[in-house]
Amino acid sequence: MKAVTVEQWKFYLGDEKNSWMKDYDDQAWTSVNVPHDWSVEQPFTREASSGTGYLPGGIGWYRGRISLTAIRDYPTIRLIFEGVYKNAQVWVNGYHVGSRPSGYATFSFELNELISYALDDELVIAVRVDHTDISDARWYNGSGITRPVRIECHKACQIVEYGTFFETKKIEGDQATIAISHTIKNNSENPIEVTVTEELRAVDSKLKATFSQTIFLKEQEEKQVIFDEKLTGFSLWSDEHPHLNFLKTTLTNQTTKETSDYEALVGLRTFSFCPETGFTINGENKKLRGVCLHEDAGCFGVAVPSVVWLRRLMKLKEMGTNAIRMAHNPHSQSLYRLCDILGFYVIDEAFDEWENAKNKWWQGHNVYPPKHEGYAEFFPNWHQADLENMIDVNKNHPSIIAWSIGNEIDYPNDPYANPLFAEMTGNNDASKPAEERIYNPNRPDTKRLSTIAHRLTEMAKKKDPTRPITLAAAFPELSSQTGLLDSLDLIGYNYKEHLYEKDHLRFPNQPLIGSENGHGYQEWLAVKENNYISGQFLWTGIDYLGEAHGWPIHGSGAGILTLAGFEKENYYLRQSWWRKELSAYLVTRLANSLDNPYGGYERKWDYVPETPIEVFCFSNGERAVLSNGGKEWPMTYDDKVGYFKAVIPATMATLKVTVTRSGEEVTDELEVKTSASYFEITNWQIGNEQQTLLESFPTVIENDLYQLEIELKDRFGKRAVNDLNVTVLVEDGALLGLENGDLSDITDYTENKRSTYQGRLICYVKGSAETKIKIMSNNLLQKNFSLSELM
Repeated sequence: MKAVTVEQWKFYLGDEKNSWMKDYDDQAWTSVNVPHDWSVEQPFTREASSGTGYLPGGIGWYRGRISLTAIRDYPTIRLIFEGVYKNAQVWVNGYHVGSRPSGYATFSFELNELISYALDDELVIAVRVDHTDISDARWYNGSGITRPVRIECHKACQIVEYGTFFETKKIEGDQATIAISHTIKNNSENPIEVTVTEELRAVDSKLKATFSQTIFLKEQEEKQVIFDEKLTGFSLWSDEHPHLNFLKTTLTNQTTKETSDYEALVGLRTFSFCPETGFTINGENKKLRGVCLHEDAGCFGVAVPSVVWLRRLMKLKEMGTNAIRMAHNPHSQSLYRLCDILGFYVIDEAFDEWENAKNKWWQGHNVYPPKHEGYAEFFPNWHQADLENMIDVNKNHPSIIAWSIGNEIDYPNDPYANPLFAEMTGNNDASKPAEERIYNPNRPDTKRLSTIAHRLTEMAKKKDPTRPITLAAAFPELSSQTGLLDSLDLIGYNYKEHLYEKDHLRFPNQPLIGSENGHGYQEWLAVKENNYISGQFLWTGIDYLGEAHGWPIHGSGAGILTLAGFEKENYYLRQSWWRKELSAYLVTRLANSLDNPYGGYERKWDYVPETPIEVFCFSNGERAVLSNGGKEWPMTYDDKVGYFKAVIPATMATLKVTVTRSGEEVTDELEVKTSASYFEITNWQIGNEQQTLLESFPTVIENDLYQLEIELKDRFGKRAVNDLNVTVLVEDGALLGLENGDLSDITDYTENKRSTYQGRLICYVKGSAETKIKIMSNNLLQKNFSLSELM
């Protein structure tokens, strides 16, 4: 099999009616590389929807060209889009080949007949994208061909699309029983004999296994081949040890001796969810320490390079995260691939709404009246195709441990209702008008949701009987009584930890999991102290565009990392709960300034002397003692909120904490900081262990994209207390974007200048060692360097 990536396209923002024609003149259009998100290239505007980040949508056209010389003679040629947001219509050489409403689905078209009509060497692909309903989601989805496009060329004998399934059936000692199935098609008009050879090769060792079968295929016949094999000595995949294997399948036409190769990345593992003991991987009981993620990355929109995701995922891994819930739709293939490589357990999710639209906020979060655009328009006709597509595309990822058929479908009165509750509670009731809270018999009945859930569960199980089916319930107080949860293998509760104990007894045969959770310590203890709860998924791991509370705020600050991928203070608190290594991290705030135990603190020691200051130490130690100006203060551990704290008077002297545990000791310090004196530039790079791992997958991440972390430093080398506007110039390369993580900063993402936020800014540059960069601010000496100096 041969694959050709279609990266270079012409783009026009607007509706040019004749753009589908092969000979349309597109020379004046903008040249872009796909994946591409046009919304993030536009100015923020209050006229757009707050729910999707105040960025506009519209209609856009793409036109791509490739030469037919290298592909014309293949018996099967398929054009594949990994995702177009949304309402894509596709023409090839002027022929309208089809459309796909979903912005998350992978879809394809066979081109052989159309190519046979071509009178020249050019294949022209035209794509019309319609994202005019920008209040169609509660978060940002971007606009355009937001995921890769490729052309696959197959010989006379091929594995059909999504025709491979790899399963680990059993593990006993060092022996694993696997099953590999392929659906193979003879594309020719003659019967053929085909030998199917499998080579399974460990990524991190020389271990290899080979086996084969020979089958006979009539003309145009499809046939399934199944290998049921036992392997010895292969390492298993898990979050701590993500051992992977290359699966190479070779089809040999015994008549012509022609061969075709197909490759996949697979992992050996068995897992289960038990109603009493929770999640088990390869026989080992484990808690899922998870986060939910949307798929944008600030200035990139949703067209996110893999290496940008790599930096973000590595930071989450360092915090102790071992699981990700893809919220609330299938994500880009590059993200799943990184989860396989780095070791994250994944819950993959299909839908945020079914046949009726949820409230979509466009004037600020929970500001009435809402709009009701979105996927519900397409659900009746497309739900089966889109659900099955998610499973088909992703079924061989070892990281995926469950399929979710929906998120918070059961929002009370949004729009479903039920007479069991005279007043429906949940879903931010403080903002709801009174008529939105009481039972309305004219609303759709929640019993309808149970019917749909049963149908979706059956569809998913038919596609993949090896993984559990789950759903994230928003209102289980009602949904557990209407049958919504009955068909599920794994029950997901969003923010309902207080129901765990009672509902564990009510559903003795169904495991429970926190599918979406708050950041508090008690929420974590509900998982840690109850064996029957498999884990939790924090809302969210990273800030995201959309679900904004009102202009100019254009994103959600629910994350542990900022949009720029920098750690917030809560990152270190969560790290103290989730990691075993002894840690200590100091933050402060004015005493009695807030009742919120998790808000308002900062990494600072810049107060008027003698002012009473609350000092917090995030640590998993046994004892913490503060020292300052020659005095010591023991800190008290608050087991309600999960950290050490003390109140002491501010001074100008260094504040130090010493934490001990079983003879081990760590320290942390805070000093008074001053204004910025210079820039410190760091080229983000992964550690040696991960670098060695990724060298086995040379095409996974981009090696010409540099993530430069810019930090303002004071004269003592500490992060400065002030923020400055920064301008970046790039020579012999390209500036791809600047992000500071400030959700109120509505500077156009196309600008080459941006303010730092909390003293930091990330700069994305495409280039090489010779690329020259100049970083400037009116108040500081400019920084001139080449990328080679940072390597």
